[in-house]
Amino acid sequence: MKAAGPDTARRLSAAILIPLVLFAALALLPLAAQFGPKAYILSLGTRLMIFALAAISLDLILGYGGMVSFGHAAFLGIGGYAAGILVDEGRGDLLLALPLAMAASALFAAATGYVSIRTRGVAFIMITLAFAQMAYFFANTLSAYGGSDGLSLLARSGVAGLPLMKNDTAFFYVVLAILALAFGACRLLVASPFGQALEAVRQNPGRMAAMGYDTDRIKLIAYAISGTLCGVAGFLLANQTEFVSPSYMAWQRSGELIAMVVLGGMGTLHGALLGAVAFLALEEILSDLTPHWRLVFGPILILVVLMGRGGLVGLIGRMRR
Repeated sequence: MKAAGPDTARRLSAAILIPLVLFAALALLPLAAQFGPKAYILSLGTRLMIFALAAISLDLILGYGGMVSFGHAAFLGIGGYAAGILVDEGRGDLLLALPLAMAASALFAAATGYVSIRTRGVAFIMITLAFAQMAYFFANTLSAYGGSDGLSLLARSGVAGLPLMKNDTAFFYVVLAILALAFGACRLLVASPFGQALEAVRQNPGRMAAMGYDTDRIKLIAYAISGTLCGVAGFLLANQTEFVSPSYMAWQRSGELIAMVVLGGMGTLHGALLGAVAFLALEEILSDLTPHWRLVFGPILILVVLMGRGGLVGLIGRMRR
């Protein structure tokens, strides 16, 4: 075997170092919160991790599969509504509610993905947006569960009957554990033969089909896995805010998830993690300065993408070189 080149070694070290630093910083955040507004810091940190999970799920199909989904927020809403409805019906225990939320997200992803993956480019973007809008308007009709006003959760989900997640610090570490498991699972997935096949389908679907691979099946499996993970993020987000509404599924939310992945660096996973943290941190900082913070964020995103040629991960790589 040939020795890895310096560029390959740098990419590998970044793929290991960046997640380790981020996860270590997140694990220590509750300790740092003791010296500041604890409730605010824990709430912000939990929100960062939830959206990092959603961004990682999108990067799985966007960065590795080349599928630009503009309706990914639909899965966020499905997971959130699964949490809200089950809590409202007295079936909100995590051990029951989370698998059901994942199953609902997976079914929606499989059904819509079966149609969506047969299109490409702009057509794929528009059809995923259309399915998300269908879910959005359906949520608005759920008058028994708040309709357009949304649904307030009576309490956070318990764990085996214990109110473990009612404590903000305990809930923070539950979310951190789920994020770490999801990141590790996605890392193994993209390194597996399936992940390599998915990336090959993105690069040259015609050649993969000629070699006998069922390219539609590969993309559909990836789409379903991605939707399921985003459903988990929606479930956690509803538990954190103790509220869910159709706005979870709005197309603007899907755009924000895409921005997180692009900002961090597509096709790296740790880039999606870094991008989600950077996006929400910038949102907090800039929104304090002006209500039109997106007008400032837009040029920042453009500069990072152009200078880094791979988002923040690419920019860090160029700085190291």
